[in-house]
Amino acid sequence: MDPNVVVGFDTADDAGVYRLPGQPDLALVQTVDFFTPIVDDPFTFGQIAAANSLSDIYAMGGRPLTALSIVGFPNAGASLEILENILRGGLSKMQEAGCTVIGGHSIGDEEIKFGYAVTGLINPHRILANSSARPGDRLLLTKRLGTGVIGTALKKSRASEESVRAAVESMCALNHEASELALKYEVHAATDITGFGLLGHAREMAAGSGVSLVIDSSQVEFLPGALDAAREGHLPGGLKRNIEFVSGCVEFSDGIPEPVRNLLYDPQTSGGLLLSCSPSDAARLLVDLQDRRIPAREIGTAIEKTKPLISVH
Repeated sequence: MDPNVVVGFDTADDAGVYRLPGQPDLALVQTVDFFTPIVDDPFTFGQIAAANSLSDIYAMGGRPLTALSIVGFPNAGASLEILENILRGGLSKMQEAGCTVIGGHSIGDEEIKFGYAVTGLINPHRILANSSARPGDRLLLTKRLGTGVIGTALKKSRASEESVRAAVESMCALNHEASELALKYEVHAATDITGFGLLGHAREMAAGSGVSLVIDSSQVEFLPGALDAAREGHLPGGLKRNIEFVSGCVEFSDGIPEPVRNLLYDPQTSGGLLLSCSPSDAARLLVDLQDRRIPAREIGTAIEKTKPLISVH
């Protein structure tokens, strides 16, 4: 393998890291992400897609620098105004992040798709990998859960305006402040919560770090309307796949309601960061996050590896 590859295919990390030759304290961090529309408004979809694409850079502790857009759009039957608004929405979030869009590529596609390949800068000695959690660490989660079930309820016209508004606000929010604060404290590991849901990404952190995680479900906060959507059975296909993939290493205490269990598996779009922080710094970091109006909560602890890999009580 190229000796300059600091983070590559051998881990389940959020982005790749490549050390710049002759620059011992500087490396590139790179990621790519795109998906189909999850809201009706094109501008908002562009914002969410951009925030989601940037999230992997922030999850590693990097600073986004440039981006290339990736577009799939119908050759006929769709207004170019829709595409223009998607691009405008994405650009607005890239500008907020201080990330310059320098190009992109589009193809004809019957189903609209949009996202970015993002390149950033990172200190290779201060990478927030997802495989470095330590026993005793406290687990902090920086966004509320529930975008998957709310999005599914929305498709069935069963989501309230309040829940959709809260979900959109959450998905459009950048993780840059949470990432910057994490770098100021003794955070050992980090990942962003996206398609594998909280428990899926927690599994990757636990397995990669050689620890087990204990999660207090009463401390996990959900978006308005998420519990109602889960109770009504508005479960996305990704949630069911997450259960199949992760449930073998998760043990729930008796009494945890089924809707809560499902929400812990719920696939998120542009979700928050899961931070594994030294117990000496966790309380101060949590206060700093909340002072920035980031809805962070302490949701659990890392312990010596045992069975089950993840326990939820």
